[in-house]
Amino acid sequence: MTSYGNQDNARSQDSFPILDQYVNYMQAVRERSPLTMKEYRYDLVNFFRFLKKDRGGFARDIPLNEISISDIDADFLSSVTTDDLFVYLIYLSRERHASPATRARKAATLKSFFKYLCTKRKLIREDPAYELDSPKIAQRLPHYLSLEESMGLLDTAAQSETHFRERNYCILTFFLNCGMRLSELSGINLTNIHENTLTVIGKGNKERTIYLNAACMSALEQYLAVRPSAGLKDPQALFVSRLGRRISNPMIQYTIKHLFLEAGIDTNVYSVHKLRHTAATLMYKYGQVDIRSLQTILGHASVATTQIYTHVDDDSLRAAVEKNPLSGFTPGTRGRES
Repeated sequence: MTSYGNQDNARSQDSFPILDQYVNYMQAVRERSPLTMKEYRYDLVNFFRFLKKDRGGFARDIPLNEISISDIDADFLSSVTTDDLFVYLIYLSRERHASPATRARKAATLKSFFKYLCTKRKLIREDPAYELDSPKIAQRLPHYLSLEESMGLLDTAAQSETHFRERNYCILTFFLNCGMRLSELSGINLTNIHENTLTVIGKGNKERTIYLNAACMSALEQYLAVRPSAGLKDPQALFVSRLGRRISNPMIQYTIKHLFLEAGIDTNVYSVHKLRHTAATLMYKYGQVDIRSLQTILGHASVATTQIYTHVDDDSLRAAVEKNPLSGFTPGTRGRES
């Protein structure tokens, strides 16, 4: 059995003061979420373990997770070169078979950390990650449900025989009509609802207002009519579980997956996040929502992120080509009278 002392020792080997200060700065000042910083910390710990081993300080067969980084200081950080970063990315690609997206995220982490050391803390004179290129990520169109598939999924939820039919239907309606993130939906409190609007906390701890359309208001009214009010562990949570607690993210994912299966939708392709893609696509395609409005609805910091949702289907592409004024042109017909 692992003692508390051994656990504390293991944790101390996984960090060093400057890394802790960076994480605190990113959370407190830059308002990065705890989950984001957990990923950043993991990436940096893995990099410094690799670097110490690559420099020959440890046997080649020792696992990375057994290498302590607690002794890393400003002198060590000043010794890191751009070549060290390149070697690490090559290692991720060749030995760890990391995808371009994973390598791009880790490169972004390194750039953020060394920029902090150079420009904020002035601990290093030059930023070794300044010219570090991120791996090119292939642009893929997001998967989304068609309008018919979306309506079929809603029908499935509305006709479900589960005791939580109204709750599950309301959750699905919110996802498909508002394009919420999973964490945004699970975090809704009763106090966040104001007539036909609600406020959610999105990425970066940013609050935004979401307008509820007629379908959302109807689904919400039906759910609130049967939502338990006594004996709740979290009485302010909008969506609660059988035990009276706020419904968890994994439970929402399980619920949506079960509805997918009932509706005959491939769960290897579609997930909760694909409902966000679907909502954005349907609003853009059928609602004629402009990209700036869509950016605000989805809570994107950059319109560039929103653009991945503004893909168009083959019918739209075909119609656009047909509208080209040259589409009816026939050589030799100019100037001829009909």
